[in-house]
Amino acid sequence: MNENGIKEMLLNGECVTLECKRAKSEVPKSVWETYSAFANTIGGVILLGIEENKKESDETKRFKIMGVDDAQKIVNDFWNTINSDKVNENILNGRDVDVVEINNVQIVCIHVPQADWRIKPIYLNGNVYKGTYRRNHEGDYHCTERQVRAMIRDSFEDGNDGMLLEHYDMNDIDIDTLHRYRTLFQYRNEGHVWNDVDDKTFLKNLGGYIIDRATGKEGLTMAGLMMFGKGLSVQERFANFRMDYIDFCNLIGEERYSDRLTYDGRWENNLYQFFSRVIPKVTADLPRPFRMEGIQRVDDTPQHKAVREAFTNAIIHSDLLMDAGILRVEKHDDRLCFRNPGLLKLPIKMIYEGGNSKARNPRIQNMLRMIGYGENVGSGFPTIISAWKDSQWGQPELKNKIEVDEVELILPTPNKRNSDANDKVNDSRNDRVNDSRNDTLNDSVKTTYTIIRLNPGIQRKGISDISGKSIPTIDRHIAILIKEGLIEHRDSDKTGGYYAK
Repeated sequence: MNENGIKEMLLNGECVTLECKRAKSEVPKSVWETYSAFANTIGGVILLGIEENKKESDETKRFKIMGVDDAQKIVNDFWNTINSDKVNENILNGRDVDVVEINNVQIVCIHVPQADWRIKPIYLNGNVYKGTYRRNHEGDYHCTERQVRAMIRDSFEDGNDGMLLEHYDMNDIDIDTLHRYRTLFQYRNEGHVWNDVDDKTFLKNLGGYIIDRATGKEGLTMAGLMMFGKGLSVQERFANFRMDYIDFCNLIGEERYSDRLTYDGRWENNLYQFFSRVIPKVTADLPRPFRMEGIQRVDDTPQHKAVREAFTNAIIHSDLLMDAGILRVEKHDDRLCFRNPGLLKLPIKMIYEGGNSKARNPRIQNMLRMIGYGENVGSGFPTIISAWKDSQWGQPELKNKIEVDEVELILPTPNKRNSDANDKVNDSRNDRVNDSRNDTLNDSVKTTYTIIRLNPGIQRKGISDISGKSIPTIDRHIAILIKEGLIEHRDSDKTGGYYAK
């Protein structure tokens, strides 16, 4: 920190990462609230010796550099206090406190980094529930008990989703969901020893079922119930958590949305069903330029992989125990939005750099990884950035929305209303699949095609389960796709399935 840096910060005013205090002759008591708040949020800088006139509208005149009387005394007092029992953790080192001379007066600069997720919350006076603060805009505020509990949960090295849910057992598992997962697992992991075990053992191997050796109690873990549970059981145990998909594309007149998937009793309200139903919907309209690897056409673009990575990340980083938490996916004409409850555990800079993965739900992460989603642990966000840079669709935006305890990822997409990007493809099959002007291949038929392409060998019931459409509707879609030469049926009617050509 130097004179020019401080003056530049003052021009921008107090914010979520800057706090100024007059502090003429001693360390202000309110410094410690700001220390806790910065450490528990995204870090920040405290400047001692700066007076603010909040009534002054001119930012160039709002701050007056007063200086402190004895900078070294203030620095010594600060270090003595931070190393006492005033705070539960000192996360600073010698380089984080400095004295800068400006206009012949001395300013004490304190840089407070974001605390490591393993030691949060940072609190005062030995009282975690009354002494924990967070930063919002330009103020420090007491954390609620709910927010403190969320930070404590996040400090667990083993994640949140391995906890035993007493009184929830295999009777609370939706067997159809589990078997659909096992079918895909077997396809992705041919010859795996888990393919031959019973459902309960399979779940134990995945981390979805646990036996507590100390107490002898056994049952589903949070991961097991959330991924494969019956909708009513999930709602009963996680009453405050919701999953929601909304399509705002191509709205006409007073339409609020063109498609929506929320819990309405027509599908089992678990994460796996939500994921498998929504993935085809959010990827169906992404352009598929012609590309060959050897003699084989490749339909799966880096952008499709990036969208699946984004969706996977939203799930594995969701705080499933947060009050009124919503895992929400939105599809707009010009962007995709993924929102999950719970703030980022790592600083945004580290997430952009990659190489770190601190999922709240590591067992759910492993369940999805075993069927091909989120395979590159720690490199997910750089993968998304790279894919979007190649597409030239715009810059992805990752938001840590502190005021609502939510993370949002926005992925710009080709504007469906103003661009013909979806129609500019290089072979006849892609023309037929993506051309929205073709009434024969409407969005529902495209979705059915996408489901078949992503799930080779899938049967009619599986397509129906994922899309939410009835069997007769799926039969009509299949007939259209076969007529167009886009799919084919292989093997017998009883054991065979549908494949994209």
